[in-house]
Parts: sequence; structure tokens; C-alpha cells
Amino acid sequence: MPKVRCILVGLGNLGRRFCEIAERKADLLRSRYGLELQLVAAADSRGAAADPQGLDWATVVQLKQAGKSIADYPVCGRVGWRAQDLVADVEADVLLEVAPVNLALGGQPGLDCVRTALRRGMHVVTANKAPIVLAYAELQALARAAGRQLRFDGTVAGGLPALYIGERDLRGATIFRLEAVPNLVTGYIMDLLTEGQPWEEALEQARAEGVLEADASWDLDGWDAAAKLVILANAVLGFPARLEDVARTGIQGLDQAELRDARSRGYRYRLLARAEWRGEQGYALSVAPVPLSADHPLGRLGHKQMGVVYHTDIYGTLTAIIEEPDPVPSAATLLRDLLAIYVP
Repeated sequence: MPKVRCILVGLGNLGRRFCEIAERKADLLRSRYGLELQLVAAADSRGAAADPQGLDWATVVQLKQAGKSIADYPVCGRVGWRAQDLVADVEADVLLEVAPVNLALGGQPGLDCVRTALRRGMHVVTANKAPIVLAYAELQALARAAGRQLRFDGTVAGGLPALYIGERDLRGATIFRLEAVPNLVTGYIMDLLTEGQPWEEALEQARAEGVLEADASWDLDGWDAAAKLVILANAVLGFPARLEDVARTGIQGLDQAELRDARSRGYRYRLLARAEWRGEQGYALSVAPVPLSADHPLGRLGHKQMGVVYHTDIYGTLTAIIEEPDPVPSAATLLRDLLAIYVP
């Protein structure tokens, strides 16, 4: 049975949960797919650990649940071991990269980890938006040159296979409009505001449930949704978009009375990412809070749901929706991408 040697960079919400999934699904992976995932190295912000015989998934989870670093892993952990150096030094088949997004810091350390892994001949699976937003064409070229795959299904709309549907199932179509609600927390907050909660209480509730980061501006100002739209544009629409190409309006400053009035008229506000075909000009990209009617495919999304709608010339209109009450589906995209590489 082949062993897939994995390096995992990032042990936050997604990385830790992926370790839980890998341990829980080990028997299924062996029996159904003939695969064994072996974690040969892992890194977090404080250090790293590596063992060619494999780290124990459960021990990694226990360390993180206890608030410790992977550098505290018995015998083979090391404080201060940088993720970039780990990827450069350890022999592996695939890099699993879920480091913090850090667009303002040039996507580091994730971007350099991805570059290094591809240059060393590893496949790369990432749920980190920053490398794909900042260097999509470059990374795809590196993957082609190495004869390896770069997969990033988890970068858009959590566990929803929005990219898979567009890339795989709509081949041959012209997508003349794409609409998506790829950010969960903004819809949740707007629903809380509609129900009468003050802004600060709504933000604190979202933080307490783990769906809003300490720096809320990434979500509230529309950057997260814009980044996901850029990824959809490049990967699915074949349109070389950048963040600055997106006309972006966030949800801060929304009037609660307008939110309640819209709900009373049967509308629900969502932060809508949209790509509209403009012929020779390509696609017009926008992110803005929009009141959606109940008969719109995304107009009935619940508190913790996301969705995407593809309007095509030959496949009709296709809608996909996910309910994601916790980060497990997002973490599971790493497994989905791994299986796409090794069990095509």
C-alpha cells in the first residue's frame, strides 16, 4: 500500500482539524482507496517537527488542543524551525499548506512554502487564499514545469466544491454570469443585525462562535469575498483578475433599519460576489451587500450557509449551497484534493 508522505504547514483551526480527519479516516482511506497518509513533518508559528517514520496524528492534535506548539513534539520538535526551511529540507510527496492568509505581508510564509514545494517536485494542496490570489499564474507554471498538481479547492466557500464544479463539470461552457456568497460570517452578522442585535454584540457573537477573526476588517470590508472572487475568475473563468480589479463594498455602515425593512419585504441581504461577462472587456467583478429576493437561488441562505450560482450557455443555471456550522468541511477539502491527486 503506497504511503503519501505529507508536510503540513499551519496548525490553526483547519490544520488541527485536518489531523483529526486524517486519523479518523485512516481505515477508510486504506480499504477504499488503497492510500496511507503519513505525516512526516509539520510546522506552526512557533516551530516544527519532522520524522521520516511519521508523526502521530493524534499526538499533534493533543498538543494543539493543549495550547502547545508542534515544537513541543517529543524528541523531534524544534523551537524556531521556520516553515520555509522545513519544506526545503524534508523529503515528502505533498505539501498541505494552511498557513495564515497574510495578504498584507505578501502571502508569507505560505507563498514561499508553495514555491519551494513545487520546485522540489511535490504536489501542493492549499486552503490558503493568499498564494493563489497573489501568484496564480506563476504557481501554475511551476506546477506544470514540475509535472505536479497544485490544488486549492478549500480557498473558496469553505467545504463547498465551487471550484470543482466550475473547472470540471462546466467544461465547454461559456459562463456569462457567476454569483457567489463565498463568505459565511458577513451573512451571519447581517442576519443578527436584522434580528435587532447591536453591531458590537453581533461581532462578539460571531467571534465567540469562531467565525470572525480578531481583525474583523478582512471579512467586514469585503476583502475575503473579493479574494475568493479573484480565485474563481482565474481558475474557472480563465480571466486573469487581481484584487484591484474587484469593485468592493463591505458591510460596515449598513443601516439596520434598511436590513429589517428588506426582510419585511421578503428580501435577505448577503455580501454578493459577482462576475458579469462584458464581451471583449472580459468580466466585470464586484463585491457588495445586496438584498436578494426569496426566488433568487441564494436568497434563502441561512445563518451559516454559502453558495454559488453559475449561469451558462449550454448547461443552464447551476446552484450549489453548503451549510457549514464549524470549520470541519473546510478542513476536509484538503482530503478531497489529496484524493483528486492520488485517486483520479
